[in-house]
Amino acid sequence: MAKPPVPKQASEDSWISYWISPSPVGRLLLVGSPDGLQALQFQDGAHPLDIQPTWTKSCEPFRPVLDQLQEYFDGSRTRFQIALNLQGTPFQCQVWKALQSIPYGRTVSYGKIAHQIGSPKASRAVGAANGQNPVSIIVPCHRVIGANGKLVGYGGGLPIKTALLELEQHQTGKNLL
Repeated sequence: MAKPPVPKQASEDSWISYWISPSPVGRLLLVGSPDGLQALQFQDGAHPLDIQPTWTKSCEPFRPVLDQLQEYFDGSRTRFQIALNLQGTPFQCQVWKALQSIPYGRTVSYGKIAHQIGSPKASRAVGAANGQNPVSIIVPCHRVIGANGKLVGYGGGLPIKTALLELEQHQTGKNLL
């Protein structure tokens, strides 16, 4: 699974902030600009994002994100209300938007996402876009599973994917695994 791209500034006048926060699934790197959250990555996973020297370390821009993540991990939030500034190809952005429609506590296959976006033969391309998702948890790529119902690939590693699905399973009472 490839590392998601490094967030870029929209213009010379814009800025990018970052913050690393502890969580029940390890350290989370948040990266954003005034236009919204650009990345939420697992820093203890297989593909940690490199902090760029031009980024400013600041917790303040991420307070709403951190509050909502805490609510998610506490089991009281099932949907995020966060401005996103996703940077990807039109196809990737289409897939990431479809991922946001997967209900909390549910899983779907790559094939189902491919059908949903009108490209029924693009399961592998959906998988590739899923692997490039820059905003883990909030764009819930952990809810996508293989056609055979098995857990496959996750940028943070399968143990984190399992932990997120178990959290949602516990809150909904549904068996996701």
